[in-house]
Amino acid sequence: MRARILLLCGLTMLAGCAGGIGSTPPDTFGLTDAPTVTGQSARNRQILIAEPLALKALDSQQIVIRTSPSAIQYLAKSQWSDRLPKIVQDKLVQAFENSGKVGGVGRPGEGLAIDYQIATAIRSFEIRVNGGEHAEVEISAKVLNDRNGTVVASEVFKGASPVSGSGNAAYVQALDRAFESVVTDLVTWSLKRI
Repeated sequence: MRARILLLCGLTMLAGCAGGIGSTPPDTFGLTDAPTVTGQSARNRQILIAEPLALKALDSQQIVIRTSPSAIQYLAKSQWSDRLPKIVQDKLVQAFENSGKVGGVGRPGEGLAIDYQIATAIRSFEIRVNGGEHAEVEISAKVLNDRNGTVVASEVFKGASPVSGSGNAAYVQALDRAFESVVTDLVTWSLKRI
């Protein structure tokens, strides 16, 4: 009897392990390199790029598909390479660095003597399927004077791009194009205000 119980437990454990065998991992996507933005020089300024705020639906590795104004789903068998706010923060840091227009760019904890903070919130980063498939990215930004805590300027940046082709990669490419437009506008605007 004891041998049967042990055999049954062993078979149950093997059956549980077999569920993961052969299952295909999700496709993992990142965004292309940040664009090189030209703009006003602020070489004597150091800026901090905080991690963007986002609602829980966007604060994950899931790729959002908006099926109606009030309903979302996630792109099947796909994920971002990291949480979306981390990816957006990284690309913003890269874009400011690539511009060569600021004295220093960093994230919290990197020990820079900061003059300004760029605080952002991701309002949308999604594929809309109602009314034609297209990507929409919307990010609000504030330039904060780090010395006195005042908001120097605030703006909302929007980008859109049609989905060309089919499949998950086509959706991500549309999001990438819309995001690149937002980053270009946001960095150019910020450089004028610091």
